[in-house]
Amino acid sequence: MAEKIKARVMDAPKIKRAFTRIATEITERNRNLNNLVIIGIRTRGVFIARRLKKLIKDYEGIDVPFGVLDITLYRDDFSELERHSVKKTEINFSITDKDVLLVDDVLFTGRTIRAAMDSLVDLGRPKTIQLMVFIDRGHRELPIRADYVGKFLPTSRREKVRVHLKEIDKKDEVQIVEPEGIK
Repeated sequence: MAEKIKARVMDAPKIKRAFTRIATEITERNRNLNNLVIIGIRTRGVFIARRLKKLIKDYEGIDVPFGVLDITLYRDDFSELERHSVKKTEINFSITDKDVLLVDDVLFTGRTIRAAMDSLVDLGRPKTIQLMVFIDRGHRELPIRADYVGKFLPTSRREKVRVHLKEIDKKDEVQIVEPEGIK
């Protein structure tokens, strides 16, 4: 079904400011950055996590370990296999007793984060798991809340939030879209 752009809610300068604020919040909360690891959830969470890793290194001089998490096999809708392709989880360090910063683009029902936490616990026992999402759009089905949020963006259920990142979309922008013909 075709979609129409209902609103452009963040442009490149607003996105840059949000990243700066979030990186500062992370460094303030995690006084022992040597115990912090950053793990991005495929796909856009990976690019957001890389940006945060770079900002933390620029600000604090600490090269935080970075990993990539694929949660496909942990999803509760995995039976719809034709929609999913399993990719590789790339975490080349132990997460046991680490402060794990889990990163995703949009928090909606909470099911993706639940799957990600299940996946992480299978890899080790973190000291803490913190959650950073770029957009929190509400409509939670599970009791999950982000520790760091780029923007709270109330939406209707029929709307979708599109986070565009220059690394894969050639531009930084956040849009609200909805199916054509909806008024």
